[in-house]
Amino acid sequence: MSITWNDNAPIYRQLRDRVVAMILDGVLKPGDALPSVRQVAADFQLNPITVSKGYQELVDENLVEKRRGLGMYVTDGARAALMKSERERFLHEEWPALFARIQRMNLDLATLIKNAENTGEKS
Repeated sequence: MSITWNDNAPIYRQLRDRVVAMILDGVLKPGDALPSVRQVAADFQLNPITVSKGYQELVDENLVEKRRGLGMYVTDGARAALMKSERERFLHEEWPALFARIQRMNLDLATLIKNAENTGEKS
């Protein structure tokens, strides 16, 4: 797990968001263990309480489960639940602002797709 921290959000929230991205990207699959709190704290020079708080949010959202003495594991259905909630969040929070900006700049779908394809070729 490679992370660059920023000042826009608390670190525990950024850690939670990174684990969510890993689940959505298929890097972490149902039944996979998350790195231990101690390991993440040591790797990223974080306070273990910060890591625990990020992990606890994932537990509260039923995306991971605690297995006493074994650690934290991705739950079955975590990816599907995340896809649903992330799509809803995007459509209700991000898309309206993005759509308004696209309209203000008088961009059309063909231009956006062509630009995205050209950008993809450079990667």
